[in-house]
Parts: sequence; structure tokens; C-alpha cells
Amino acid sequence: MMKAVYKTDGAELAIDILSTPQVREFMDAHAVALDSSFEKVDMSDAMRRRLQRSNFVFSGMKSYHEVNEALSLLYDDNGVIKPFEQFLNDARNIDEIYNRNWLRSEYNFVASSAQMASKWERFMADGDRYNLQYRTQKDDKVRPEHAALDGVTLPPSDSFWEEFYPPNGWNCRCTVVQVRKSKYTETPHDEAMRLGDDALQRDTKGIFRFNPGLEQKSVPDYNPYTIRRCRDCDIAKGKLKLARAFVPDNEVCAACKYIRSCLEFRRDPGFVNYRKSIVEDATRLEAGHPNLATGNFYQTKKSFKRGIAHAMNIEEAEMFSKINLHISDLVYVRESPLGEVKDMTNPKAIANIKKKKERGVTGYNVYELQLGSDTWIVKTEVYKERTEAIYHIMKKE
Repeated sequence: MMKAVYKTDGAELAIDILSTPQVREFMDAHAVALDSSFEKVDMSDAMRRRLQRSNFVFSGMKSYHEVNEALSLLYDDNGVIKPFEQFLNDARNIDEIYNRNWLRSEYNFVASSAQMASKWERFMADGDRYNLQYRTQKDDKVRPEHAALDGVTLPPSDSFWEEFYPPNGWNCRCTVVQVRKSKYTETPHDEAMRLGDDALQRDTKGIFRFNPGLEQKSVPDYNPYTIRRCRDCDIAKGKLKLARAFVPDNEVCAACKYIRSCLEFRRDPGFVNYRKSIVEDATRLEAGHPNLATGNFYQTKKSFKRGIAHAMNIEEAEMFSKINLHISDLVYVRESPLGEVKDMTNPKAIANIKKKKERGVTGYNVYELQLGSDTWIVKTEVYKERTEAIYHIMKKE
């Protein structure tokens, strides 16, 4: 990803950097890592999809901020762009903070949100038949302000659960259980709200006042990578007709709109069906091409389907449908090793690379394709038989 940053012309973030293959793959890899935290949690398919969408947006906004910080390191004190190795060395601290230190807390938060969202679905199925009771882990690691909430008992319909349903902070282990109304005395609403306010008094921005099950999101719209107005934004609330008319007046909003546009294409039934129709028309193709690094192009319907799944808009999908006509026009750029854009300390990423190796993948090759005034980045998957197939296509900005 840092190579994409290094190739920019200025030290101010252009939203277009988010559309580069390296950053897009990084966003996907981060989202997949978060998705893995609730892979085995029982929930409806609809809830799972919505939590995954939340992860994608969160990962995209995090990538935006990481890239923005890296851009500030491009130049030395004299205003001269640093050699790449020096820039990469300086940027390692950013990677350490974002993808080691913070990722662990983010992973735990998403895992807890998913567990609680799953519980909320079950609670809603029973309505107000049972009350809900807040519970801590009752050990010496529990925060005193959270311990004060232990035992708060209210109906699921009480507004208390809209603001103080766990998780109530990074690495919060609190939970909620159903209890019989006849067994536990109901906590007065005002008292519960006071205890909730006390529990989140350190959360001065009100970031954690959300219910992942009710909002069907793993992370609240307002989080460390967004701004306060995100709470009421039409885009964040899914009001798409209003969102399309929204004109961003700052970089954060512009980045968010772009990231969500990628998401909307992925979830749009028309776009999904269009991609499927292209896959149905795909045919097996095997041919020698001296301009390819391996010299051999080998595309099956299965490899084509894997590749076009990366298309985020109609233009990219259309390019997949006609890329076979332009193989001889590809210009080799570089080799991309397996795991280049993944956190290889993450078990999910390690398992993903293992599966690729099991089906014979040895790495990737990156090419450029010039069509008129447009330059396309084409990434191929390389196999141990010394053949390669199209894996990823996107326009170079």
C-alpha cells in the first residue's frame, strides 16, 4: 500500500489514492480480518451481511487515515521527496500503530458487537416476554463504571438499551441475558440511565452509545475514523436517494462517499446479476502470449469468476468481459508476492494464503493496459504450471 502512497504527486491526500489496487486490496484484507471475528457466531444471513458492510466501511475509513498520515512523511525538512526505502522505514511506525496495536482492539470490539447483535436478534424474537439484565464478568478486570451497571434489569423495549447495550468501550466484555420478570426487580428507568451516563463518562464524544443489534452495524457510524456529523448523515443511514445528491465539503466525507459507493455496487442486485451474466458467457481460454511474464494465459470459468468478484463497478466488470481481446497489449510492471497486502500475523490471512497455495497459486503479476486515454491496472494470478489468469482489473487514476 505504501508504494501507492509514494507514487502520489503531492503531500495532500487525493481521494483517488483509495481506488489504487494496493489500497483497495488492503481495505478488503482488513475487512476480511474483522469479518473472521464472527465467522462462527450464529445469526441471520441478513444480519451477517449488514455487519460485514459495516466492517468494509470502517476498514475503508481507517485506510483513508493511514494513507493520509503516510503522505505527511513523503518529504524531508527541505521539501525534497525522500528515497523510497527511507519513506518506507519512516512509515513502519504508522503500520505498527494502525495494524498491530489498534487492530487488536478493533477486532475484539467487532467480535463483541457481533455476539451482542446475535443475542439481540434472539431477544427480539421473544419481545418483552422476558426482561434483559446487564452483566459483567465479575472479575478484577471489570472497569468500576461498568461494574455499577451489573444487574440493571429492564424490558428490551426500554430506551436504555439503545445507548448502553454492550460493548461499551474498547475490549469491553460485558454482556446481557434474558431473565424472568418474576425473579428480578426491574430497575427504574431514570436510575438506569444515570448509571449508564456514569459508565460512559470517559466517552466524551459519545462514540459507544449505540446498539449493534438494533442498528445492525459492528461499529457505530461515529468512530475514531469519522466525524460527529456521521451520526445523522443520509449516507450512513442508508437514505440513498438523498445520499446521491450529497456534495462532500471535506476530505473525510468525500472518502466516506467513495467507500460507500464501492459497497453499494457490491450489494446492488442489478450489478450482481450483470456480473453473473458475464461469468455465464465466459469461456475457457488457453494461449501463449510472449508479453506475459509466464508466457502462457490460462483462463477457466472458475478463475474468471474469482477475478470478476473483485469488480466494484460496471466499468470494471465490462473490462473483465473484453480483457481477453487485450492480453497482447498488457505491459509488465512488476511481480507481487503472495501476502503482500495482508497482515501475515493474522490467522485468517495465513489460512487464505494457504488455500491459494493449495490450488497452485505462487504469486501475482501486475501489468498496465493503455486504452485510449485510460490506463488500466491488470493483476494476474500466477500458477505453479507457469501459467496466469486475470485476477483483478481497475482503472488507474
